Amino acid sequence: MTVPLSYYVALSAVVFLTGLLGVLVRRNVIIILLSVELMLNATNINFVAFSQAFHNIAGQVFVFFALTVAAAEVAVGLAIIIALHRAKSTINVDEFQLLKW
Repeated sequence: MTVPLSYYVALSAVVFLTGLLGVLVRRNVIIILLSVELMLNATNINFVAFSQAFHNIAGQVFVFFALTVAAAEVAVGLAIIIALHRAKSTINVDEFQLLKW
């Protein structure tokens, strides 16, 4: 029994919207980064689903590279969060004004 492609697309849409809601509503930097990761994983679900549906491995290879870039993004993002926390003692986005003129 195979799962229809529309189920994967619907799952991806729900995960992406959850991540988008987390980015727009939350003010905690860690939650925002986790929400961005949810959005990236939603696109990866679509890549794998369409790759399987069209019998083309290119989507799965692209997901492999996207996951390696996401791992590097998390490492750099957490390093930035730690540096900001040491400087301001908070991880609330509203408190940061380092890039303003």
